[in-house]
Amino acid sequence: MIEKIKQKVVGDMKVPVVVMRGGTSKGVFINFDDMPADRSLWEEFLLDIMGSPDRRQIDGLGGANSLTSKVAIIKQSKLAGVDVEYTFAQVSIEHQMVDFKGNCGNISSAVGPYAIQQGLVAAVEPVTKVRIFNTNTNKMIGAEVEVEGGQVKTEGLCSIPGVPGTGSPIYLAFKDAEGAVTGKVLPTGKPVEQIQTSRGPVSISIVDAANPLVFVRAEEVGLTGAELPHELSQEKLDELEEIRSIAAELCGFASREEATVKSPAVPKMTVIAAPQDYTDVTGVLRKAENMDCTIRMMSMQKPHQALAITGAICSTTAIFLKDTLLYDLVEPKQEVIRLGHPAGIMETKVDLIAGNISSIKVVRTARTILEGTVYTKKNYEYAYHLA
Repeated sequence: MIEKIKQKVVGDMKVPVVVMRGGTSKGVFINFDDMPADRSLWEEFLLDIMGSPDRRQIDGLGGANSLTSKVAIIKQSKLAGVDVEYTFAQVSIEHQMVDFKGNCGNISSAVGPYAIQQGLVAAVEPVTKVRIFNTNTNKMIGAEVEVEGGQVKTEGLCSIPGVPGTGSPIYLAFKDAEGAVTGKVLPTGKPVEQIQTSRGPVSISIVDAANPLVFVRAEEVGLTGAELPHELSQEKLDELEEIRSIAAELCGFASREEATVKSPAVPKMTVIAAPQDYTDVTGVLRKAENMDCTIRMMSMQKPHQALAITGAICSTTAIFLKDTLLYDLVEPKQEVIRLGHPAGIMETKVDLIAGNISSIKVVRTARTILEGTVYTKKNYEYAYHLA
């Protein structure tokens, strides 16, 4: 065993990885045991394999988009009631940094299939339930994955906006999602904050559930709420980033002057508006009567092409939180919430106990794209954790 460890440490600089699509995101999945044993090297290591910082990520596995510059680190868990522990990393494209503050719900949808395929969780037909502990937020996620012939089933009739074709449904339940990053569902203690920006006073709601989001009414920032990603000018994105940076400071993540660099992923900027007709990015006309509100979310200072799952969870929570901007926007409040985003309409299902949210469920699809080896530029002594 000692010789095997030595050989792996001083040998080729290569790491086994799996590239998976989870929902509307794509990421690199790595077994915890193949990460650098020294945790302080994780950021450098992930920047290395993703090809950052470089807006094209030409020298790594990143896809030059915040939705495809993500990493999931998975380990089999010894915790009671937990099957696998999952750490999410948002790898910056243009900056020398990796953000571990929040989670990605779309990437979370691929954790269950990965765990089954890699033998970390035994396959049970017809549905395998995987209990996932997200280390970023210290929250549990329950995944239900269809299994056939001992293998994860990928073919099916489930379709989700923003992903071509159909696949097998994966049901995710986010339990007790409140206070995922800040420890409080209302990080500032108030459902609405009045802030001063370069364009004047603005009302915002900061809500932390699955991930912290900062909500602003579309009309307060000169938008309709029906804009598609390509329709937002850089000037408008800069205005939204100013609001997000002030919210980051209110959350205690970073000063407003440093938030873009030190806390680029959270809170996530989100523009909300009343239901309205609009044509989505695929050319489909979405009707106001089929949604409860419209949402336009930012990801790493760029418009999200769809809607993050954690964004949907947080938005749904905000709809049920008295006096938030979304609470006042969405009436009546029902078990199924319909969120209109650039790629279509996402539904969430709310489980209420005594009027309080017990869990919020969403449906996703996921599949493995590649399984192989990535070569790094230096040796990180990543192969074995000796502790």
